[in-house]
Amino acid sequence: MQAAQKPLWTQQDSRQWYDKFSTSLIQFGFTQSKADYSLFTCITNTTFTALLVYVDDIVVASSSLDSISALKTFLNNQFRIKDLGPLRYFLGIEVARSPTGIHLCQRKYTLDILADLGHLASKPLKIPMDQNHKLSKSTGTFLPDPTPYRQLIGHLLYLTITKPDISYSTQVLSQFMHHPSTSHLATAHKVLRYLKNTPGQGILLSSTSSIQLKGYCDSDWATCPDTQKSITGYCIFLGQSLISFRSKKQTTVSRSSAEAEYRAMASITTEFTWLRHLFTDLCIPHPQAAELFCDNQAALH
Repeated sequence: MQAAQKPLWTQQDSRQWYDKFSTSLIQFGFTQSKADYSLFTCITNTTFTALLVYVDDIVVASSSLDSISALKTFLNNQFRIKDLGPLRYFLGIEVARSPTGIHLCQRKYTLDILADLGHLASKPLKIPMDQNHKLSKSTGTFLPDPTPYRQLIGHLLYLTITKPDISYSTQVLSQFMHHPSTSHLATAHKVLRYLKNTPGQGILLSSTSSIQLKGYCDSDWATCPDTQKSITGYCIFLGQSLISFRSKKQTTVSRSSAEAEYRAMASITTEFTWLRHLFTDLCIPHPQAAELFCDNQAALH
């Protein structure tokens, strides 16, 4: 992993940096992914190299150490970079390798949030949110300053990268960013108490996983008390490894549970399509069809 040593201050500077960096990579022989513009790949007769960039943080993976060395030499000639060695920490995500696979978690980030908000000594909870919650825009008394609530939800949203178990609760709480109340804040702090119970829990990318895509989707029906909209939830596995998940309120009101479930199926299908494009860019063959599981017979037929 490398990091450019020159700081980037303004939005325009970031754009100019990205344009220069991507142009240099293309000149070196990389191709920019159409599925993810932050991904670049370089394919030769004998090697494959992938590079992922986020602003000035870079992760490189290759089938050849010589290719990585050549790329680092090129980047060092073009920019001032610092080689941080094997990937262990990236954008707040901890990466741990073992014979069983790669474990991704945000333990340090989680503990920092708990410490900042005084929850290190709090009693842990077993679930992040009651499924039968009654939160709405009119629940509780409005907070005089919504900034702390918005910052907390921002932290929780970032934690969902490796913690799918808080995706639903964070999605619900994020609906009240404009006018949060005391009830919303109290519920958000319950999520923190749940995180106290599992700070190091994350995602394992198995070293023995197959490349079979399998997805599960579900939906409630008209549970939002303010809009009567439904919530879509899905998760996608590559073999036995969880690689994509989401909890999101649907954009329109569904007139039946079957319609809500059908919208959930449509949502996960678009994710399947994007993943197949990403696999193509990563030279991962995937001739077999993805499997989709849904528990609503009316939506299936």
